Amino acid sequence: MCKGLASLPTCCLERAKELKARLGSILQKPYWSSSCYKIGKNKPTMEECLKWKESFEKLLSSKYGLCAFTAFLLSEFSEENIAFYFACEDYRNTKSLAKLPAKAQKIYDEFIGSEAPREINIDHETRDITKANMLSPSPSCFDQAQHKIYMLMAKDCYPRFLRSPAYRDLVSQAKPSAKAAKQPQQEKNV
Repeated sequence: MCKGLASLPTCCLERAKELKARLGSILQKPYWSSSCYKIGKNKPTMEECLKWKESFEKLLSSKYGLCAFTAFLLSEFSEENIAFYFACEDYRNTKSLAKLPAKAQKIYDEFIGSEAPREINIDHETRDITKANMLSPSPSCFDQAQHKIYMLMAKDCYPRFLRSPAYRDLVSQAKPSAKAAKQPQQEKNV
């Protein structure tokens, strides 16, 4: 450790480690971030943006919606929720049972453990059940924790996203839907 850091109080060093972990996770560009860069130049249609209001599932199933929601969570310093949710999805879809223990431990250490750099907000009972499930990792060992985070996002983050200036800006800058673009041409032909 450099001499300058050694003179700082322990709480400052802990906060610096936490910020480093957060920034590191952002800079690692998980799979949804890389797809955001690819579609970033293409604006969603008005129809697509409005579908996101219909349900949280429709927002998550849209590539652009997922990117916009992730960016919103980043701005609110709660991106660990969506990262945990998709880490669990990836884990559940793991074909090789031999890979489950290592993947489970990585998810636990990153999101659930007491010193987790991206600790998610779950109750002690769910944390204890998940910890017990780690003794014999199965494809469903994170199901309860994942469900809690999903519900947290659906009931808290998602409504705030829909009320956010970011969402309103997306809607106002959205491309007209294909139907709306064809209507003026049809009127000219009549």
